Amino acid sequence: MQRFRKILFVDEPAGTKPAILRAIRLARANEAQLTIATVSEELTRSMDNLAKSFLQIRQQEIRTMLKDAPTKGLSIETRHLTGTPFLEIIREVSNGGHDLVIKPAEGHKRFHSMLLGTTDMHLMRKCPCPVWIIKPNQRKKYARILAAVDPDPSEKANVELNKHILDLATALAKKDGGKLHIVHCWHLANEGLLRRGRALLKSSNLEKLLRNNRQEHKEWLAGMLDNYDLKGLTAKVHLLKGDAGDIIPALALKKDVDLIIMGTVEHTGIPGLFIGNTAERTLSSVDCSVLAVKPQGFSTPVEV
Repeated sequence: MQRFRKILFVDEPAGTKPAILRAIRLARANEAQLTIATVSEELTRSMDNLAKSFLQIRQQEIRTMLKDAPTKGLSIETRHLTGTPFLEIIREVSNGGHDLVIKPAEGHKRFHSMLLGTTDMHLMRKCPCPVWIIKPNQRKKYARILAAVDPDPSEKANVELNKHILDLATALAKKDGGKLHIVHCWHLANEGLLRRGRALLKSSNLEKLLRNNRQEHKEWLAGMLDNYDLKGLTAKVHLLKGDAGDIIPALALKKDVDLIIMGTVEHTGIPGLFIGNTAERTLSSVDCSVLAVKPQGFSTPVEV
């Protein structure tokens, strides 16, 4: 899985061990540079001694954490960032040329406990590279991975994004020996309105529209998957009708998924400002690790 050159691991006081081990294994597999960063809020000058004490404690914790880790032969650097966490992490990504951020979740037992103002969600929205948020107490290997794709050919920005998602998902599933679930959600535009106005549209015609729409999405999905060799993988494809923001979390819960890989496409017309509504809702309600991938050409709104 040689896809990353410079990995930034963002340390958290809680839930760090599974995440740092994943970062180390990934850095080794990619022969990548690994940077371990700690982040603290900026304190006033009168609190300089407290800031120094915090830094010493965190550095000691990192040394202890790495003591028994399989780091031999790896190139590892450490950084301490001071300021608003998500801003400093994004600036480090931009200035340091990192192509992946790995970070433990912010100490919550469930992702849906997070508010949209948290560091994790800010990174999902605005970080220019993929962001991998790892759930505390995560299994060492991912037994079940879910890849969410949208193969609609009218959405040209999604073509490379889908490819990136599936490349990562298939590589991780092969590496961890896990089962891969590939999901695409579809719906008929304005179906509710058409049903309310059924006097103008016969039920049989509406059902025909639904069948045709489903078949169209099925063909798009099959065409996309024709480019992927799923041999040697335990893979299941899900073509599900409904809103992806509801379906993806429900499917992840039902299948006891360890990791969701999905794109965060903005639809606001303001590049980099918001992730899509579907991703926003999904990320705020799932209870597993998440690898969020940005579309090609994504530009962060954070000044560096």
